[in-house]
Amino acid sequence: MSDTQNRRLNPALLDQLPASVAVPRYDRTQIGQAIVHIGLGNFHRAHQALYLDDLFNAQGPSPWGVCGVGLLPQDKAMAEALHPQDLLYALVERDDGVETARIIGSERGYLHAPSEPEAVIARLADPETRIVSITVTEGGYYLDHGTGELDQNHPNLRHDLDKPNEAPVSLYGYLAEALNRRRKAGIAPFTVLSCDNLQSNGELAGRMLTGFARLRDAELGRWIETNVAFPNCMVDRITPVTTDLHREQVKALLGGITDAWPVVAEPFKQWVVEDKFCNGRPDLAAVGVQMTPDVHPYELMKIHLLNAGHQMLCHYGILLGYVTADEAMRDADIRALLNRYMDTVRPLIHEPPGVNLAEYQQTLLSRFANPSVKDQLSRIAFYASSGIPKFVLPIAREQLKQGKPMDVFGLLIAGWIRYLGGEDDTGKPITPTDPMRDELQRQVQMGDADPTPFLDLHAIFGSDLPKAAPFVSAVRKGLESLYAKGTRATLQTFLKG
Repeated sequence: MSDTQNRRLNPALLDQLPASVAVPRYDRTQIGQAIVHIGLGNFHRAHQALYLDDLFNAQGPSPWGVCGVGLLPQDKAMAEALHPQDLLYALVERDDGVETARIIGSERGYLHAPSEPEAVIARLADPETRIVSITVTEGGYYLDHGTGELDQNHPNLRHDLDKPNEAPVSLYGYLAEALNRRRKAGIAPFTVLSCDNLQSNGELAGRMLTGFARLRDAELGRWIETNVAFPNCMVDRITPVTTDLHREQVKALLGGITDAWPVVAEPFKQWVVEDKFCNGRPDLAAVGVQMTPDVHPYELMKIHLLNAGHQMLCHYGILLGYVTADEAMRDADIRALLNRYMDTVRPLIHEPPGVNLAEYQQTLLSRFANPSVKDQLSRIAFYASSGIPKFVLPIAREQLKQGKPMDVFGLLIAGWIRYLGGEDDTGKPITPTDPMRDELQRQVQMGDADPTPFLDLHAIFGSDLPKAAPFVSAVRKGLESLYAKGTRATLQTFLKG
């Protein structure tokens, strides 16, 4: 074995880490896999896995460890990184001038669905599995944003419905098959816990999965609707993509021990969960999770301020030549733009119990500006086509309903269109990262200030907004200014108004 392999993070090296690095204080061999997490990526590893690690450190081992599942072919890289480390990894929390590192031990398995589909279904169908949590991003729900219903003609869903005896390719294909096996065997179902940034994420997951199951087997659909719990929850933590620089920095923090896929995050974290489970749950409240009968006020606060604010930040930041969120937030115009957006939105949101929205707004701006996180604007922009219909447009519709000015919403959409044009204000090429990039860019003609073709994307804007004159006019006004005056002058003119 090479020296490099000897120094790869693994259980045998935990006692060789620097004293400043916290390690699991519990016997990991006694941790079960009662939670299957589908979509195991950086956010889950900096959030849910951390809360569980805290729980095991506080109360000792329990069945509530995690078996991760990767649904996509590219997820194999995560398996290759974590298996040699026995699923251990470093979580580094960074604030301005402060850095802490710890090793997370709550992950106990990892399966790559495209490589081992039957193993994934068997794990989901196993009575030991009592919660299936998911972070598959908005696109993984196969939601038609125009109708609000399941996009049952999506090729992945058609595959899983038309060829039920073949390996599934969609989230719903796996969940429906596993639940069908449990139903036939008389095994209690698992709770489906969505941890994605979607309004009413549990209700959405339940509606989509039940709809899919009904198309496959009406009786299965009825059984899921009657027996499976789908709690809503709100999650919050800024977690950037892991870079090679992060790996080198973490290696130094670990005293020369290599972690193939560490996670870096801001210190802030929040998790609000609807207390509605059908097959038990861990004692999450003991480690700071807020269990509540109603998540909606918290999720609306977060998605309409943080997530929607991120969409304003990323596109205008990129247009002005910035790469990371903290760089963009040091630009006085962008910071003022975010303040203006949040000042507009805040009166449209009901203040959740125990929260001061004005203070929350300032906390968000500070978090966006954290110079130690280096959140990539391109990472945030990746979610625009799925995020804007959920984060921005519902609150824009409320503003429209109340007859209030639409300028800030028009400017946000205009910035997205201008970004999709393919170059920033200096002429430097922009490569959009959105999964719908090709379809979106077909509706954008560089220099054309008419937003109508873009707004006719029914799956994003529905049928109402393209007909709403104040909204269309505001987008056109912003786009005309961006092309005629440039980004900087457009922002300064808007901010003076």
